[in-house]
Amino acid sequence: MATIEVYSGDFCPYCVRAKALLKKKGLEFSEYNVRKDIKRQAEMSERAPGARTIPQIFINNRHVGGCDELYTLERRGELDAWLKASA
Repeated sequence: MATIEVYSGDFCPYCVRAKALLKKKGLEFSEYNVRKDIKRQAEMSERAPGARTIPQIFINNRHVGGCDELYTLERRGELDAWLKASA
């Protein structure tokens, strides 16, 4: 099973949309609220250099990007391959 991590925050419509896609696919994920946990915010910045927006999504330690990138992978039929790839 894939390891999925979502760095998110409260009242973020893009975060809600990204998590909705993951839930629709029946996927479990870990969620880190960067607005409530400054350590997670620093961790996100280290893992995704230059990324300042949320969500930031990782699948098997591979950086997907944000909500738009997640939906692009799904539209192209590539998300399932990312989910099957080993860490």
